[in-house]
Amino acid sequence: MKTFRDLRVWQKSHDMVIEIYRVTGSFPDEERYGLVSQIRRSASSVPTNIVEGFKRRSRKEFVHFLNIAESSLEETKYWLILSKDLSYIKDEEGREVEALCDEIGKMLFGLQASLSKKGSNLILNP
Repeated sequence: MKTFRDLRVWQKSHDMVIEIYRVTGSFPDEERYGLVSQIRRSASSVPTNIVEGFKRRSRKEFVHFLNIAESSLEETKYWLILSKDLSYIKDEEGREVEALCDEIGKMLFGLQASLSKKGSNLILNP
């Protein structure tokens, strides 16, 4: 892999951020600096940490940043639950974004596991 853009987990998480921005665009104005800001921040932290970890010099550091991305993803899931409970997100929209989050979570877990294996042949930053 030559660039973080080659990572499917980054691609999916980038798509998730775009979807979060789309969905939160219709939130009430009074939530602009509250819930909208929080969910966008936590969502964008996922691909950002993947990028930062990708450029680190060791697998251990990359795994660390993937763990941070995973934590931000969980935070995003909570903000989605709250948004649905406050009726800011329609049920169908919420289910779609949650399904995307679940898929990203599995991908992050799998990449961390792969990087943590001794003798892993995953090629990063050739």
